[in-house]
Order: sequence, then C-alpha cells, then structure tokens
Amino acid sequence: MEKYNRKLVLENGIEIPGYSFGAGGDRILELVFNTSMVGYQEIISDPSYTDQAVVMTYPLIGNYGMSNEDYESRSPSIGALIVREYNDEPSSWRSDETLDSVMKRFGIAGISGVDTRRLTRIIREIGSCKVLVTDMVNDLESSLVTLKNTELPRDQVSRMTVKDSYISDICYGDPVHHVVAIDCGMKSNIVRELNAHACKVTVVPFDTCASDIEALKPDGIFISNGPGDPTDAVPVIETVKKLKGRYPIFGICLGHQIISLAYGARTYKLKFGHRGGNHPVRNLKTGRVEMTSQNHSYAVDAESLTGTGLEVTHINLLDDTVEGLACERDKVFSVQYHPESAPGPCDSQYLFERFVNMM
Repeated sequence: MEKYNRKLVLENGIEIPGYSFGAGGDRILELVFNTSMVGYQEIISDPSYTDQAVVMTYPLIGNYGMSNEDYESRSPSIGALIVREYNDEPSSWRSDETLDSVMKRFGIAGISGVDTRRLTRIIREIGSCKVLVTDMVNDLESSLVTLKNTELPRDQVSRMTVKDSYISDICYGDPVHHVVAIDCGMKSNIVRELNAHACKVTVVPFDTCASDIEALKPDGIFISNGPGDPTDAVPVIETVKKLKGRYPIFGICLGHQIISLAYGARTYKLKFGHRGGNHPVRNLKTGRVEMTSQNHSYAVDAESLTGTGLEVTHINLLDDTVEGLACERDKVFSVQYHPESAPGPCDSQYLFERFVNMM
C-alpha cells in the first residue's frame, strides 16, 4: 500500500496525513470547508478562495475533469484542495485536462486520502484556522513554530483585482445599459450574467476613484465578490460612500459587506463561514425561500444597521445572519450569496433583473 507523503498540520497541533496531488511545496493557509456536490472547477478558480485550503465534503473529486469553458478566473489563486478520493481519469466528454495538471500549472497543492468528514467536524468545532500543508517528513514541532510565526496576508483584493480596465459587451443584441463593475476578485459568470441582461460592462480595478467612474458615464455600479476581510477594502468603501444615491448600486458577497460598511454598519468574522450550494435564504419581501450558493467568511452585524438607512431584505435560515440589504431611497441593494450560480442553484437570478429595472 502506498505510504502517506503529505500532511496537514493545524495550529492546534492536529496532524492529518494524506497523499499528494497537484503542486508540491509548503503553504500556510486558512482552512475552510465547502459542502458543494459539484463545481470543484469553479471553486478552485473563484478568486474568493485566495490563500485558503478548501476541504471538499463531497467524497469524490476530479471525476469529470476540467473544461476550458468553466473557469471563474484564468489564474486560480486558491491555496490547496483537500479531498477524500481524487480521480485522475475524467469521464466527461467536456473535459480538456485533469484537475491534477491544472493544479500543478497554477501551484495549487492537493491532498487526498483525508477523512474529510472528521476534518470538517474539527473545523466546525474550533472554527476556521491556520494550516500548514507540508511533507510527511517534516516534524510537528518545527511545523507549529512556522505556523505560529507566520501571519496570513491581508492584501488579497489588491492582488486579485484587474490591473487595467476592460469592456465586455457580448450581449444578446445591442447593450441597453452600461454597468461599471468594481473588481475585488470578481467571478467571470457575474460579467456573463450582466451581459445576458443587455448590459455593457466596464470592469475597473478596486482602487478606481469615484470621479474616474463618473467619467465613464455609467447607468449603474456593481461591487463584486472577492477574498479577505471587507474592512481592508478601504478604496472601494470610500468610492461607494461618494457614489451612493447617485447611481443604482448592486453588490454581491464582499460587495454586500462593502456596501454595509459604506453606510456605517459593521462586519464580523463567522466561526467557519458559509461555503456550499445549498444554503436556504428567506426573502423577507416575498416570504419565498431560495436555495443559494455561498462562499464567505464575514457577515454584516444586524444590530449595527440601526440608523444607517439600510433595510434587511434576506436572512439565512440556518443561522439568521443577514443575507440581503437595500436602501430604496438610494437605489442600492446587495446580497451575501451568489445569484450568478457558478456552481449552484439558479433561484436568485431575478436579482440581475432587479438591477436592470433600477437602471
């Protein structure tokens, strides 16, 4: 039987062995889990997973390979993927290459053969934590010293944003509206959804100032998803403060948190976050329950919303966290989840229509 050659070392001293796939080398990352049954390609290419080691609770990963059409970014920045069983012989006719070869190309570490149910229970019990992905030969004592002396980076948004503005106008017919999308680590399917709703999209870097955005003459502003602590995205928060009330604004995930901060609310870090494709959310306006795709570590403090002008529009039925906000006066709204659904259910795509109607 093949011997274990890789391991995870958690900051509380727990060691978990496994087998290597993807790229080698040591990495210190934030350990989180995702309950999605499909969509590992979209997950590893979602910029929101920058500097994270993601435990997939679904036991078989890699079995349908990787398709050139399904990337959410062209330079995946996830730190590591941890799975129960890795399959290196894709069965899908759409597969262009294996997950292993993609992970090697982009420097993403992989560990298979892990008891992911046990590891998920550990994360739920102690919360998201630092983890060292390393070789079995490295001893526990030195690994723990390395973990203790290494801080996780906090510059993810500045690393994941586009360096130069670009335009996407691949619409079904002529564009009707012009949206400026502030890229904090945006998924590609968000742009595709806006294009599908007859919007020409100008994607700009996260630190683009309000006056430069105004010069583009947009009909609406979109604030994207992205990695890290929303309080670190100071340039975007300041831009939203200056633009709110002047244009319709729509925010998703990190964008939702940034909008709340711009209105004077607070955010906080969840114990182990929300990551998966089956989170039930209630729309408080309609009473309808939507199954949603989620990927975030932070949430908006409901008590801090008093006096901000923001109204809670959606709540998470698992833990009552704030999932949607709106300021009707300013034509501003946001959701904590991912209505573009890549991967995930399509219950919430009406939000793009709402944005278009506002414009």
